[in-house]
Amino acid sequence: MRWLVGFFLLASPATASTCENTTYLGASYTICEVAADENLQLFLRDSAGNILGNFLAVENDTGQTLAFGMNAGMFHQNREPVGHYIEDGIQETPVISSDGPGNFGMLPNGILCIADTLKVYETFEYLDQQPNCSYAIQSGPMLVINEVLHPRFLVNGTSKFIRNGVGTSGDGTRAVFAISNDKVNLHDFATLFSNRLALQNALYFDGNVSRIYAPSLNRSDFGWQLGPIVGVLN
Repeated sequence: MRWLVGFFLLASPATASTCENTTYLGASYTICEVAADENLQLFLRDSAGNILGNFLAVENDTGQTLAFGMNAGMFHQNREPVGHYIEDGIQETPVISSDGPGNFGMLPNGILCIADTLKVYETFEYLDQQPNCSYAIQSGPMLVINEVLHPRFLVNGTSKFIRNGVGTSGDGTRAVFAISNDKVNLHDFATLFSNRLALQNALYFDGNVSRIYAPSLNRSDFGWQLGPIVGVLN
């Protein structure tokens, strides 16, 4: 199935999270940088236990506005997360460490951990270190592992989609979220994080269903209902 992406025009409040459009290897991207001291969270269910599914629902449920938002990892048909998920310190789903079909199972995959610092862990590193995450989401594959690209990416790969993901700095002080506005392959998307953004580790979130909410750019994508959402509350 192919999903449609649309855009709403929004007011442009001043935000701490910084979003901008850029071009890399001939493709357009939107990137948003978030500092570790910002109110970055994961959102899945409303107060009644129903899956939120979109950015407006997050704002309505929390009673706060989002400075930035993005879909945060792969989800099942019922929109529950495919892999490990922690929200507000409570684990909903455990870590999946085995390989499997699709991008999620293309090991190594990884986990974004939101705590006092922001870090993308390779899954087995996460299991070994057992970090104390307030929020965590597993997805795959890893795009960049300790400054090295995933070994299975092909320079001239022909599988191209709208893609999104996240990378983190080595000191854990910032995370950079990116979405392609043109269809790109995994190799080029990974090198955006390693070469252009100079990030030590990066994790793929999804393709085709990729959405971003960036009020500072007057942008809110709509369309397919989402599973987990990552965002910064004002």
